[in-house]
Amino acid sequence: MQRRRFLQAAGLSLALPSLEAFRPAAGAAPLTAASGAPLRTVFVYAPNGVNVEHWTPQGEGADWTPGKTLAEINDLRQHFTVVSGLEHRTGYQHKDGGGDHARATATFLTGAYVKKTAGRDIHLGKSVDQRIAEVAGRATRLPSLELSCDAVRKSGSCDSGYACAYQYNLAWKDATTPAPPECDPRQVFERLFGHGPHGQRQRNYMERMARQKSMLDFLRDQTAAMSATLGKADRARLDEYLTSVRQIERQVEAAERTGPPVDPDAATPTGIPDDYAAHIDVMFDVLTLALRTDTTRVATFMLAHDGSNRSFEQIGVSESHHDISHHGKKPDRLEKIQKIDAFYLQRFRRFLETLRDTEDAGGGSLLDNSAVVYGSGLSDPDRHSHQQLPVIAAGRAGGAWSPGRHVRLASDTPMTNLYLSMLHAAGVPDEQFSDSEGPLAGL
Repeated sequence: MQRRRFLQAAGLSLALPSLEAFRPAAGAAPLTAASGAPLRTVFVYAPNGVNVEHWTPQGEGADWTPGKTLAEINDLRQHFTVVSGLEHRTGYQHKDGGGDHARATATFLTGAYVKKTAGRDIHLGKSVDQRIAEVAGRATRLPSLELSCDAVRKSGSCDSGYACAYQYNLAWKDATTPAPPECDPRQVFERLFGHGPHGQRQRNYMERMARQKSMLDFLRDQTAAMSATLGKADRARLDEYLTSVRQIERQVEAAERTGPPVDPDAATPTGIPDDYAAHIDVMFDVLTLALRTDTTRVATFMLAHDGSNRSFEQIGVSESHHDISHHGKKPDRLEKIQKIDAFYLQRFRRFLETLRDTEDAGGGSLLDNSAVVYGSGLSDPDRHSHQQLPVIAAGRAGGAWSPGRHVRLASDTPMTNLYLSMLHAAGVPDEQFSDSEGPLAGL
């Protein structure tokens, strides 16, 4: 095949929406909650730690009093548990020097040690959401959904010599392959449900799948013939490209297996709102639609990458978040950090309320049949502390969780213990996840 013709075909493939691969575990059953309804698992990431003093509750068990920040969602306390004492040991420098913000994001769902590099030789580990998606993906059209309010940076150095991939991706399919999030709600919606107005989306979606299948058939035949004529280095590059093609193939196969997507009676988002709060809200709305329609059962949402320099003029904070996170114990900076913490929790509160008020087809509410983790990879940002992480576990996980409490753990409890418990609640029988020491008791 001529180079020009090959590149034209490659251009068609790379112009498609980002479609994530799914690889179901052999013989595994579709994930269901203890209630018998589908279990939804969601991870929400807030950047740059918190004002620890105003976050940490007083008291334990069901008899606890929220600090100033958690008071924002206190009237929903019967739907969540505050977990104190969790730590990501792999977030610390371990002789690698600076880069705590990159490590905070990278380790949050992986618990893995981050290889310090700004090149292509990135190395981390599979994230807990992707481990669940390996099993859940066989039951849904999309194995997982990755969202962010930041545009993804795919190359270069972003934090003290760490590749940008570490700082801008929560989900990792394996040690070298991040699952990039999408930040445009319109693109996410059309990927989930098809483009066009309500009533036309299913037809448009299936037509797009048919076009993709035709293009993939062409690529498969031509690249097989081409590969035999290439040198070793070019074959390696071609294999890397074909990996993305195989991901699209699996998406087409899933569409053929499950049929057209649900066409929700909801308007397609117009794009990225100018207002940050509105951007977060519409992304949560699209996520809720994806969960409610059982388009996916696993999702991650990075509100912003760690080290974010976003300002919050709408709540009276004109300085950048990262800059004031190095507060030096100055009262005015600590107050502004608390305002930002409250801003993020208010947006999360709205999401929880929507899940609570949405009836699940499997019985109960969507929140009842969900396991939602909200947290950050840092606690005190001034010290770049990776212990005593601020973590909320919301929902009932279909009966596996009993919310409404403050669980205080030993200060060096691995965060991955929580993830191992979530894997078990989801029906994934792994005995260990990353540096876990055992399932987390008390949820």
